[in-house]
Amino acid sequence: MLVEIVTNKKVTIWKKFHVIYNFFLVRKIVAHIVTFTFYCIIIPTTIFVPEVHIPKWGCVYIPTIITLLNSVGTPRSFHLLFFWILFENVMSLHRTKATLIGLLEAGRANEWVVTEKLGSAMKMKSANKASARKSFMRMWERLNVPELGVGAFLFSCGWYDVAFGKDNFFIYLFFQSMAFFVVGVGYVG
Repeated sequence: MLVEIVTNKKVTIWKKFHVIYNFFLVRKIVAHIVTFTFYCIIIPTTIFVPEVHIPKWGCVYIPTIITLLNSVGTPRSFHLLFFWILFENVMSLHRTKATLIGLLEAGRANEWVVTEKLGSAMKMKSANKASARKSFMRMWERLNVPELGVGAFLFSCGWYDVAFGKDNFFIYLFFQSMAFFVVGVGYVG
């Protein structure tokens, strides 16, 4: 799409720059990588290094303001804001993975992959009672190992912060690890 945008004669150079920079670079590449790296790797890792101190405005105030500004468009779901923040951080793992795959495997960008539709498949599954082995295999297929791994990392960082920390990041880390565990065992999505 980049080539089509750049070669389009009807669009001014400033609009081209705006679309490429804001939409493609910042919102589709940088935002996801920074969110996952900062909230799920950097903040938890700073707990193990007491010399590193992240100011409260960087950990709490700026992300809260950004989230509140994003939620202004949907005031009826304002009561779900806390869960939305946790879910967005979990989804940043998937978006980071998808961004890196998209950037590094650009040759497959036009490959069409047909996904299985679950409408009739779910009816067939409910009609056939599965044996204990099949139900175990279905449960195993529902597990999302990356989410469980990040959840375990955040949970261990939270316990380390309870024992030795002074910044009280464990409050965030425990909630965020629970969100990763919920997605990791397949209860969401």
